[in-house]
Order: sequence, then C-alpha cells, then structure tokens
Amino acid sequence: MSDVKPFLETKELAIGYKTRSTERVISENLNLTLEPGQLVCLLGSNGSGKSTLMRTIAGLQPALAGVVYIGQQPLATLKSAELAQKLSLVLTERIEAGNLTALEVITLGRTPYTGWLGALSSADQKKIDEAISLTHVEDLINRKIHQLSDGERQKVMLTRALAQDTELILLDEPTAHLDLPNRVEMMRLLHTLARQTGKAILLSTHELDLALQAADMLWLMQPDGLIVTGVPEDLVLNGAFESAFAKSGFFFDKSSGTFNIYQDVCTHSICISGDPMLAFWTKRALQREGFGVTDHDHATYRVHCDRQDEAAIWQMESALHASKYFNIADLVSGLKSAVK
Repeated sequence: MSDVKPFLETKELAIGYKTRSTERVISENLNLTLEPGQLVCLLGSNGSGKSTLMRTIAGLQPALAGVVYIGQQPLATLKSAELAQKLSLVLTERIEAGNLTALEVITLGRTPYTGWLGALSSADQKKIDEAISLTHVEDLINRKIHQLSDGERQKVMLTRALAQDTELILLDEPTAHLDLPNRVEMMRLLHTLARQTGKAILLSTHELDLALQAADMLWLMQPDGLIVTGVPEDLVLNGAFESAFAKSGFFFDKSSGTFNIYQDVCTHSICISGDPMLAFWTKRALQREGFGVTDHDHATYRVHCDRQDEAAIWQMESALHASKYFNIADLVSGLKSAVK
C-alpha cells in the first residue's frame, strides 16, 4: 500500500438535497480518496449526481451525512480563508470579468494570501509567473478576458487556479464549451500538470474517450447511485465502465475503447485479420453498415487487410469467391452485393 496520504478523502459521505420536509439522497456510503499527483476523472450519465458530488466536496453545499477531509482536516471545520488556500475551483460558467486583462484575472488567484486590497509580494509574483509558464499562456496575458476564445478563457481560469497554489484543484466540466482540439489540449495539460506539480486534480467530464486516456483513476457514478473507482483499464475490463453508460442504441467496444452505434446486424458474419490499423478502421466501417464482426475463422466472409508497396489492400474470401479491393468504400460495396 502507498504511504502517501490522500489530500482529499471522504468517509461514509452521503450527497443530495434536503428541504424542510424531504431529503433526497443521490449517493451514500462514499469512501473516496485522491492523492497528490493524481488526475481523477469523475464520470457518469446526465443526472447521475456528478455536479452534486463536486459541489459537496468544494463546500458549496452541505453533505447529508459523513465527512469530507481536505488535507486531513474536516471540510466543515475550515474557514473560508483556510479553504481557499487548500482548494481551488474552476467552474463551467463564463465569468464576468468586465474589462480585466487575462493577467489581472490570473492575479486574483493570489487573493487568499493578499486580501482584496493587498499588494503582491515577490513570492506572489513568482507563483503567478510559474502558473503562466506551466499553462503556456504568455501570449494571452495582456488581452482582455472578454476578447478570448472559450479555449483560451478556460486556460486562463486554470492558470488562476494554479496561481492560487492549492494542493487540490476541482474542475467542473472544463471542456464543456471547447472544440475537439481544445478538449484534447485541456486534458493533456491537466494530465501533465498533475505530474509536474504534484497537485491532486479532480474533474467532472463527459469526455469518456479522453478520460480513458488521461486519467490516473476514474470515479464512475452508476445509475443506482453507487460509485465505482479504479484504474481506467481495470474498469473497462471488468465491465464497470460499460455498465455505467448502458443504454439502448450503442455499445462499448472493449477492444478499441470506443462507443459504437448499434445497427441491425445482418446474418452474415465477417472475420477481419491483418494490419492492426487497417483492421481497426475496417471493423468500424463494417459495423456501421450492420455487418457482424467476429474473431472466428468459420465466419461467412474473411477479410484480410495488408499493405503492399505502401498501398493498402483488402482481400475478401468466402466459400464461393474471392475479391481484392483497394479502399474500404469498395470493400463495403462488394460485401453488400455479395450478401444480397
């Protein structure tokens, strides 16, 4: 077992909402840990309680039962100023920063140490400079925050959290409004920061494929309110990842780590072999067309993918005939004609 003490820990935590007359429990008996240097992704379907858990951990709403520990101290005992030096929070909502520059927004991260009117010390300035360097936003700092794109704005807000210099960073849907390149860049950056800084980073996200690649650990919120935790690969192999998002219309392919759309599979099965990359994309195309793909040699059709003189070749065989194709479109067309 690791001797590293978790910076975030929950014991018998219950989350939900309480009014004068009712109490709605979303999840309970939660015993979670997040260690320094770890990037943990919180995943779950819409309405599963991700935001409620994040808000409870951040102290924005009370727990129904149990205890949240931040740096081995009960969250409920920490004053606001103390908590602000232990935990920083990056929310999805657009901030209204008026006419502030990106640098001025980043500098606000030092408020827990300087106060609203306090002057920056050399130590404060060093933390700001380090944060800017880590997130590579040097070319943004003199621009107005309202002039930045969503991706640039999110990087600035992450920089502010780093300037705050807390051991725990919580991010609620940090890639929600970003295009694909910026989503990938944000997840890569968070993974790198956890490694470089030793900070504990927890983010809620719908980016399932990116979470599988970037996270050290996953917290999976199941439809029944339970939370399953573990290394991404273990949760894929034991079926927990698939069951957390089980819905009609699609399935999780463990062999590729991707979700695929269910199609009406035809009665003819196809075995694909050969070049791994060609086989992967061939399988994707055939599944989309409703063909059943199998690993068994006794399939109705056998497709072998290969490269000859840097050109891709697909050889399709059945009991009746054999054909050769030079792209996937022609292969699909040939198979459709063969099964008619």
